[in-house]
Amino acid sequence: MKNKNNKLSMGVALFFGIIIIFSALYSIIMKKDSSIGKHILALIILTVPFILTGICKAKDIRLPSSFPLVTVIFIFVTQYLGEILGFYHRFWWWDLLLHGIFGSYVVIVALFITGDIITKKEGISSRRFILFTAMIAFCISITLGTVWEVFEYAGDYFFKTHMVKGGLKDAITDISIKMLSALITVIIYLYQQLKKQNNA
Repeated sequence: MKNKNNKLSMGVALFFGIIIIFSALYSIIMKKDSSIGKHILALIILTVPFILTGICKAKDIRLPSSFPLVTVIFIFVTQYLGEILGFYHRFWWWDLLLHGIFGSYVVIVALFITGDIITKKEGISSRRFILFTAMIAFCISITLGTVWEVFEYAGDYFFKTHMVKGGLKDAITDISIKMLSALITVIIYLYQQLKKQNNA
């Protein structure tokens, strides 16, 4: 199953990469040189899911089987649809939607990873352990969300993108949306896990 998911992820990434390359060539022909940096950045970031998957595999850390595919699709819709095709400007809700998805999915991945790394010791109640892992997952989501804002600023500075559109207001709004979606995901997780504990 993992091999199938990996092949699918690689195929989708290759397909998206070809689209981005043709788009870059079109921009060069049309003399829209200002967007070349965006294309280069998008191609570079497409490799990140596979680098992270490789590192986790080497360290014997399990990731959700959907991680490479979901991350590749997310990168494509943020960088190509959002930045290159201008969805961030066409649809006011596009940026908020993606930040919300980011906050929620990072919690899911973090819960998956912490389930392998953190083990419950004797004397610690299951309820307390569930609350602890949920808190860790929430903190990881907020941390990576903040790192993403730094990435957006760096992209604007080095590659002449326009990801930080509204300055401080945009950054704080994005982080707030991530926090809200992460919190909702954590609450759902806690509800499901504590319900299982009560029924056990």
